[in-house]
Amino acid sequence: MTEAIAAAAKALLKKLAVDLVLDKGKRNKFLLIVGSIVVGVIFLLMTPVVVLSSIGGIEPPTVELKFNETDFLNNMDDESLEKLAIIQAQGQAIEDAMISENIGDQTIKAQLIYLSFFENVQTFDVQTYVDLFKNNPEDTALIQAINAEYGLEIDFDEFMRTYTFVMNATIDPHMFSDMSTKNCADLAAWAENAYTSGWGFQEGSYGEIDENLRYRCADNVGLIMGYLRYIPTEKTFDMSIDTLIYNEIGGLDTVPDIAGIGLFDGNNFGVYVGNGDAVFASCDEGRIVKSPVSEGNWISWCTFEGIDYPQEVANKINEIQNPTEENTEEENENGE
Repeated sequence: MTEAIAAAAKALLKKLAVDLVLDKGKRNKFLLIVGSIVVGVIFLLMTPVVVLSSIGGIEPPTVELKFNETDFLNNMDDESLEKLAIIQAQGQAIEDAMISENIGDQTIKAQLIYLSFFENVQTFDVQTYVDLFKNNPEDTALIQAINAEYGLEIDFDEFMRTYTFVMNATIDPHMFSDMSTKNCADLAAWAENAYTSGWGFQEGSYGEIDENLRYRCADNVGLIMGYLRYIPTEKTFDMSIDTLIYNEIGGLDTVPDIAGIGLFDGNNFGVYVGNGDAVFASCDEGRIVKSPVSEGNWISWCTFEGIDYPQEVANKINEIQNPTEENTEEENENGE
């Protein structure tokens, strides 16, 4: 492709992206007529993601044509910029309300639904909208509640595919409870996010977007290493951390019910995320998976160096490694 053709193509894509993000009718007609994978990428990456990134929720996307957020915004006319400013203000109001209700991890989902489906909603109250997320933690019920409240016809499966695609393009900053530390609660949130965002399995990966596959991947060790490396305030990975050090503690019968505890099967690691479930990178399935601990081959639990754990974990470790006479007698009585 010559430079002139490339420049013309990029200019066309910029104009098209602006038109599609602000005119759903035009967007639907265009997608129906063309139906190309290129247009799908433009819509999914260049519209909600660009707007969300300009609100501040996620990282701006990059694509092969190097069509970026700056190009997108610089090529908007005054009317489009004014509309975008309104959307940004509403998106920020949604984020503030979600955080206030302690459901900040649902912010991007709420913003994405608003951006994608609410252009014809005449009366919109942020708190009413946020309450739907608070009262419907399960996604199917949430979409049904939103449809009923606003007279919409959001297709659940279609939306979840888009949501997973968008979430895979970023690392959600709202999932971290404390960005200043590396702690087990946020490790569990990191693993859970990798699962819900559809990360794939790739040897040598730790959560970055694979250049060939075009989506985020991690291998078994990389799932945990990625959290240790990731600096959420800078949205970068610290590559100086190159070794995962773990401490195997005891059998599954002694594991405390603390999200973020490591699981070990003799070769592979998993992360306990609560409610009896583990998240891990599966080479066989080619993706990050989630399954009950009882259905896995886990034989022990562990902690990871660099991760802070609550006192309950320290107490359990001390109990296992320094058994008292009373505890030993109790174990003997129980046949252990």
